[in-house]
Amino acid sequence: MGTVTLHPAAVPVTAELPGRVSASQTTDVRPQVGGIIKTVGFRPGQTVTQGDVLYQIDSATYDAQVAVQRAALQKAEAAQTNAEATLDRDKALAATSTLSQSDLQTAELAVAQAKADVASATASLDAAQINADLTKVVAPISGLISDTAVTQGALVTAAQATALATIRQLDPSYVDLVETSANLLKLRDRIDSGAVTRASNTTNATTVHLTLEDGSAYEPVGTLTLADVVVSQSTGTFGIRVTIANPKRLLLPGMFVRATVDLGTETNAYRVPQRAVTFNSNGEAVALFVESGKAVSHTLTTNGTIANDWVVTGGVTDGAQLIVDGLQKISSGSAVTAVPVTIDAQGVATDAANSASAGTPDATAPAAASAAK
Repeated sequence: MGTVTLHPAAVPVTAELPGRVSASQTTDVRPQVGGIIKTVGFRPGQTVTQGDVLYQIDSATYDAQVAVQRAALQKAEAAQTNAEATLDRDKALAATSTLSQSDLQTAELAVAQAKADVASATASLDAAQINADLTKVVAPISGLISDTAVTQGALVTAAQATALATIRQLDPSYVDLVETSANLLKLRDRIDSGAVTRASNTTNATTVHLTLEDGSAYEPVGTLTLADVVVSQSTGTFGIRVTIANPKRLLLPGMFVRATVDLGTETNAYRVPQRAVTFNSNGEAVALFVESGKAVSHTLTTNGTIANDWVVTGGVTDGAQLIVDGLQKISSGSAVTAVPVTIDAQGVATDAANSASAGTPDATAPAAASAAK
């Protein structure tokens, strides 16, 4: 029977989770003043920059209001100048006792009133100018803009319910994942016990690798940026958010991906080839080992997979001879003779002696630290 000898080693701990892509920012564009759309300044699907003019609303009415308020301000300023000149004259007369104190106070109040009128007129002019400026509907954020809901000549109203367009920021993008609370507790127990260690880095951020719907790997690496603090009562799961660069806009909102989250390192685990593992009626992982010339079944404790291997944390001892080839011919208790083999990256077993005599490099799979000699 083809066997490999297992030895414990530090094994990366990962979790593969389903996820959906979403935009990092999404903003609806709405008018803040009403009027007729004169121009639409973008094409659907183009990239816009914060501050770009997207729509121009007819500003004639608002420009006229600005002119009216500017004239009112000028009138108030002239009245203030006249009141201040009167006050200066009255102060001179009061100094020579030719003007009563009550008349002087009236002049001072007139100046104060004139200044208040100027402040009010200034505020009204500012408000009119703001409304006039708002006839230019600008992009609140940078990103890709959707199709327009209105065209030139359409009437829009302030803060209307229907958005004129929607802008989505796709670089960076978010990937929303879902994990069970049971798995989280299991991982925390292993971290607390020291079985799993977290790699220290300058950012202390958990890295995430994505696999796209066509099975290809997405090159940029994401980071875990948010985890819900509430577990769903109906599903027992909680949300995880990943932030990832998307310079080529390959990730689109709503796209399904699979994420591999790097959780740490299992300090004393075995990598057991998947081809050697079966599951019993209770759903437990089992494998056959050579002990004293016989095949013996062991129940394994698994903790996920890596490449073509199961990560095993229990049911295996250092130096155990795992049967990986010829399994269909034997069962637990069968007399067997161990024949060392190597396993390549595709999970194919090759006689170790023949491989060595042919001069081929050792292709032992990551599952086994070395083959039996």
